Amino acid sequence: MFAFSAAVSFLLVNIVDPYSGATASSEYANSGDRFGGAAAQDVEIAGEHQLSLSRESYLVELKPEEPVSTTASSGWAPPAVTPDPGSAQSYAAGAVAARGWPASEYDCLFALWAKESGWRVNAYNASSGAYGIPQALPGSKMATAGADWETNAGTQIEWGLGYVSGRYGTPCGAWAHSQDVGWY
Repeated sequence: MFAFSAAVSFLLVNIVDPYSGATASSEYANSGDRFGGAAAQDVEIAGEHQLSLSRESYLVELKPEEPVSTTASSGWAPPAVTPDPGSAQSYAAGAVAARGWPASEYDCLFALWAKESGWRVNAYNASSGAYGIPQALPGSKMATAGADWETNAGTQIEWGLGYVSGRYGTPCGAWAHSQDVGWY
């Protein structure tokens, strides 16, 4: 009985004074009394929408998209160098042999870095910031192998082989991981 009475009371309140409560009404907006005669109100909402309100209508529009930067947030950009994948591969074959790994490890390394960077010393992934032949993330990590990490394939390969050895044991271990999950 109480629930019925409450429901009827709410209904009657809206019939007697439909503009009470949270109901939107154009009557107040047109008279200017409720809003002090203000002509319009602009409200900017965080996110991708913008809202403009006026007395008689409103408009919601998508904000224009901001251009996407092709460089990492640090402002770094890859240097303009001409990659020489053949020389890089030759250097890597010698570096793999110098570590005492068999030729099969070079085959895995070849496949891994062909997939990652195409053996290009200046390969840059703008979405992640990965750089170089081994796709170091961030590329500046390779500075531990030499100050010329941005342009020297040998420096990048030495760093990359150290990373592979420390994390996966061998290039074939890194290649197997890459095949399983899509990255190494």
